[in-house]
Amino acid sequence: MKQDSDAVNVPACFISSHEGFLGSIKTFIRDFVVTEIDVNGQQVNKAAATETSGCASSCKNSEPAAECKDNNHSSVSHDADVSDFGVDVSLPSPGSFDLGVILGQSVSDELEQFVLTLKDEKPTKQELSLGSFTDKHHRANVHRAVRHRFPFLMTVTIQPEIRVREDPDYRELSQLVTEDEAEDFFRFIDAKVRGSSYTFGPDDNKEHRTAVHHFLSRRFGKLVETKSFSDQGSTAISVRLRERGRPKKRSAEERKEEEVYTAFTLCKENLETLEAISYMAAALGVLPSDFTYAGIKDKRAITYQSMVVKKVSPQRLKEKTAEFEKRGMRLSQVRSVSEPLRLGRLQGNHFDLVVRDLRPHGAGDAHPSGVGHTRLAALVKEAVENVKARGFVNYYGPQRFGSGQSIQSDRVGLALLKEDMVSAVRLFFTPEEGDDPQSQAKRHFLQTDNAKESLALMPLSKARERLMLRAMNRYGTGPDGCAQAWLSLPHSMRVFYPHAYCSRVWNEAVAHRLATLGHSARRGDLVWMQEGQNRTEDAGETNSAQIHVVTDQEEQGGVYTLGQVLLPMPGNTVKYPENAMGTWYQERLARDGLDNCRFRVGSLKLNLPGCYRPLLALPRNLSYQLHRAACGEGGGGGGDVTGERKQDSLTLTLSFDLDSSCYATICLREIMKCDL
Repeated sequence: MKQDSDAVNVPACFISSHEGFLGSIKTFIRDFVVTEIDVNGQQVNKAAATETSGCASSCKNSEPAAECKDNNHSSVSHDADVSDFGVDVSLPSPGSFDLGVILGQSVSDELEQFVLTLKDEKPTKQELSLGSFTDKHHRANVHRAVRHRFPFLMTVTIQPEIRVREDPDYRELSQLVTEDEAEDFFRFIDAKVRGSSYTFGPDDNKEHRTAVHHFLSRRFGKLVETKSFSDQGSTAISVRLRERGRPKKRSAEERKEEEVYTAFTLCKENLETLEAISYMAAALGVLPSDFTYAGIKDKRAITYQSMVVKKVSPQRLKEKTAEFEKRGMRLSQVRSVSEPLRLGRLQGNHFDLVVRDLRPHGAGDAHPSGVGHTRLAALVKEAVENVKARGFVNYYGPQRFGSGQSIQSDRVGLALLKEDMVSAVRLFFTPEEGDDPQSQAKRHFLQTDNAKESLALMPLSKARERLMLRAMNRYGTGPDGCAQAWLSLPHSMRVFYPHAYCSRVWNEAVAHRLATLGHSARRGDLVWMQEGQNRTEDAGETNSAQIHVVTDQEEQGGVYTLGQVLLPMPGNTVKYPENAMGTWYQERLARDGLDNCRFRVGSLKLNLPGCYRPLLALPRNLSYQLHRAACGEGGGGGGDVTGERKQDSLTLTLSFDLDSSCYATICLREIMKCDL
C-alpha cells in the first residue's frame, strides 16, 4: 500500500463497480516486465527472442529485490515511459555529466576535493592525475566532461594519462570579470561553435574595458576578435570567433564516423534508462547525448526498449556487450541505421505482470483456501473482464509526483509557475524523515541558508542538489540566486515540476468530471474529431488541434462515448471544455493563484503549451491466468512470503498492451480496487 500522500495524487474514482481484491506487485524484479511496442506495432524484443531471453531467464535465480526507495527529489520513474513530457524530455546537458561514471567514483571524489583546494588558495601549479585511458574516445570524453564541468581547469594528456591543473588564464580573467562570466567565456572558447559569439555584461568603465580587450587579445588573439558596442545607454564587450579559429574541416573519414548510427534493443534489469546510458557512454567513449530512445522505462522491472547510438559502429558495440552484461544490460538486434530515434516514437508498451498472494478485500492477513479460492477466482474474473471491456480512468500515476517524498513535486511546480523562486528552492530542499546525509544537508540549508556549508555536507552522488547549492553559493539565496539555481539544472529536470503540478490538476479534473457529469459524453465536452480522421499515433495524450466540442444534439443522440472524451492539461495553447468543467478549471487554477498564469516562466526558459489526454484508457490484448503458487516459487529465498503460505496462495499473471504515457499500475489499481 502507498502513503496517504500518494493516494491523494490519484483520486479514488473508478469506472467499474466490481469488488476487486488485494495482492502484492513487484515482489521480484521479474514480476514486472515492460516491452516497448514500436510504431509498426511490433514488440521490440520479438524479432530476437532467442537472443534476449537471457535477460529474463537470468532472473530466475535472482534474490527478491529490495524495496525501491528513491531519495533523489527530482527523479522521474514511470511505469513505462515519459514520452508524455513531449519535446521537453531530453538527456542531461554536458554540465550534468556523471563524472562518477566517467572517471570512477573515487577519482571523481578526488577531483572534487582538488577543486576545493584551488578555490581557496593562491595561484598554484598543483596537478592531479585522473588515471590512464587507453581508448582515445574515452580520453576525449574525459577532456570534454571535465572542462565543461570545471572551466577553470586545464586537462593535459601525457599518453595515456590525463592530468588536470588550474588554468592560469582563467584566474587572470576572473580578476577582470565575474567568475560566472569567466566560466561562460571559457566554455564558449572550448566549444568553438561555428558562427558563435559571447558578450560580457555591461561595463561603462573605459579603462576596465581596455584591460579586458588587452587580456583577450594577448591570450586568445589567434582565436577571437573583440569589440565594444553600445546598447540602450550601456557599453559591453562582444567576442567573436575568428574565421581561422573555427574548427578545422573534418576529413572524409571523420565525417563518416560522425554519420554512423547503430540501433539495438536494450534489455535492462533493475536499472534506470539514463543510468544505463551513462554506463554505456563511459564505456564507449561517447557522450550520453549520443544515445537516443523513444521512452524512459521503469527501474524496478525487466524492460526491453529500442535505442540508437551515434558514432559507434555495430562491431564496436558488440565488443562491449560482455562488459554491459555485468551491469545488468543485454544488447540484441545490433544493426546499422540511417538516423537517430525520436522521443515518443513508439506505439505503446506491452506488460507482463505477476500479482502474488491474492486475497479478498477485508481479509486482512487471513489466507483463503478451498471455497475461498473459488470465490477469489470469481472476483478476479469479474474484475479483469470489466477492465477489459470498459477500460480504466487514465490517471497519472503517483510516480509522476515523486512518490514517497516529504514534499510532492507538484508543490515545487506550483511555486515555479508563480515565479516564487525562493519558495520553490526551499520546497525542493525539504528533507525526508531520518538522518541520512542528504536529509542532513537539506536540513542544514533550510536552517542556516548557508549554501557553501550545505554543499560540503551534500553527498557527491546528489548531482541536482549540488548543482543548485553551487549556484546559490555564487549568486546568493535571494530571488535572483534561486533563479540561477534552477537554471543550473538541465531543462528537462526544470520542466518536470510544473508538469507535475499540471498532472495533479488533470487528475483532480477527471475525478470532478466523473462525479458531476457522469459517465457519458456531455454538451461542451472535448472529443476527438469524428471517426475516420487520420491519427498518425495512438498516444496517451496529444497536442493535436483536431478537437471538437460536443453539441447539445450530439449529447442527446449519444454520438460520442466517454471513451472519446478528452480533458486538457493546463497550458497556454489548449482549449478548455465549454461546460461546467471549463469553469472548474478557472476556479481550480485561481485557488492556487494562477488565474492569470501564462504558463511561461521566462526567467527559467520554461513554456508549457498544454495538451489533451483521453479520460479513459483501454488495455489491449489483455489476458490473464490464475494458479496456485508452487512450493519455493520465487527462488532466492522467497522474500516476505513464508513457504507455507506460498503453497496455499493464488498468483495472478496478466498480459496487456497500453498506449504510451499510460500507467500499468493505474490499470492494476482499477482491476484490484486498491492503491498499489
